[in-house]
Amino acid sequence: MDMATALAELGVTGATLDAETAERLDRDGYAPLPGVLDGTQLEAIRSRLADLLAAEGDQAGLEVHQEVGTHRLADLVNKGEMFWPAFTDPRLLACMTHVLGDFKLSSLNFRAALPGQGHQNLHTDWGGPVEPGEYQVCNSIWLLDDFTASNGATRVVPGSHRAGTVPRLALADPAARHPDEVLVTGPAGTVVVFNSHLWHGGTENRSDRPRRALHSYFTRRGHGQQLDQKKYIRPQTLAALSPAARFILDV
Repeated sequence: MDMATALAELGVTGATLDAETAERLDRDGYAPLPGVLDGTQLEAIRSRLADLLAAEGDQAGLEVHQEVGTHRLADLVNKGEMFWPAFTDPRLLACMTHVLGDFKLSSLNFRAALPGQGHQNLHTDWGGPVEPGEYQVCNSIWLLDDFTASNGATRVVPGSHRAGTVPRLALADPAARHPDEVLVTGPAGTVVVFNSHLWHGGTENRSDRPRRALHSYFTRRGHGQQLDQKKYIRPQTLAALSPAARFILDV
């Protein structure tokens, strides 16, 4: 299996990525993909996440990261087929190809900012600066609730993926509001792909309920993964996945 074969088997063609989305990824560093998840899929995912949070308790998210003021879950590849579009959807994969070239899933996690919580420093998902075009990682946010200006939507600084620096080096206070930041808002079912070198961060959830999202995070194939998929993959998961999906996971 190679990258081109895997993409073709998962339904990615030369026409999958439209010109406007490609332009936004290049210029702004992020782009929305409307309507990737329908109502039935959203309900299945939300229900499964609630069950997992109850079952895992204070161990939830431990495979990758726990964060005060949030609900976290990790290793979702192994925790239900309803999560698998987050590494097999053709539009998503076309975007990852555009940004990274050859790639693999790094991790598939859940994050819910709790009421009154969730604010993050502006940051990137890579350790230091990269030159424009030399991108190593790319992320996607799967909106499980409507993202609004009041419920902890992600903030981004458009074009900052081309800055050649990172917030901790460039800003006096990465926690403060940036004059050029915008909030990524949209209806549940939308997927927002963003270059992980884009300056971004969660905002405070000022609503009365958790704001839920999946984070499907990809890296170039030569790098390690945030969650070692080979180490964690369960035999029943491996048996149920197609060869192309296994290639995307690098298992």
